[in-house]
Amino acid sequence: MSILKDKVALVTGAGSGIGKQVALKYAAEGAKVVVSDIVEEGGKETVAEIKAAGGEAIFIKADTGKAEDNERLVAQTLEQYGALHIACNNAGIGGPIEPTGAYPLDGWEKVIRINLSGVFYGMRYQLPAILKSGGGNIINMASILGKVGFANSAAYVAAKHGVIGLTETAAVEYSAQGVRVNAVGPGFIKTPLVESSMDQESKDALVALHPIGRLGEPEEVAELVLWLSSDKASFVTGAYYNIDGGYLAR
Repeated sequence: MSILKDKVALVTGAGSGIGKQVALKYAAEGAKVVVSDIVEEGGKETVAEIKAAGGEAIFIKADTGKAEDNERLVAQTLEQYGALHIACNNAGIGGPIEPTGAYPLDGWEKVIRINLSGVFYGMRYQLPAILKSGGGNIINMASILGKVGFANSAAYVAAKHGVIGLTETAAVEYSAQGVRVNAVGPGFIKTPLVESSMDQESKDALVALHPIGRLGEPEEVAELVLWLSSDKASFVTGAYYNIDGGYLAR
């Protein structure tokens, strides 16, 4: 039986990587999926894959770092499907790699805008819609770097720590009203961002930080998100789940 049958789900950053796999799994489990991304080509490819597999989805282009885009995204979701039950706030960027004392100011502002403010903007408009739809849940994509520091990544680390705080706060506020809010913290995952930005030596060094001996796969993270999005996780809210091959256990 499809565990998300009759649900409407919204996924940001769904044109590639983890977001794409989340959208595919949502659709495979019966949800109507709103695929959103700032890159139109990737988002439409995700929709095409969902439809080819017999699922239902639409694409809405949006920059999650803009409040008005998040408002429009939710409004168009309601216009298309009449409800919103699940939102996965996955969109994010890596940002500059520089020590804190030399970190580019424009880089800081961009990373915080997309990775932290973007999650707040998303929840700001998703929560009222989910309440009106009879309840549901939100999954925010944090990171292992939402729990620990990482040299030369001040903006990313600060943003992901903030995402966990936002998640916990919203869970305290809305859980009694039928809206669960949780965060997922992936380790380093084999996404286009990682694959394109590092040479082999750097990738090998990253692998060495994970006791399991490899990087994660986007599909593995999507499996955790799917569980959190379903009634199988009905008593889980305000939680942070790391999926990191042992990175944080070191």
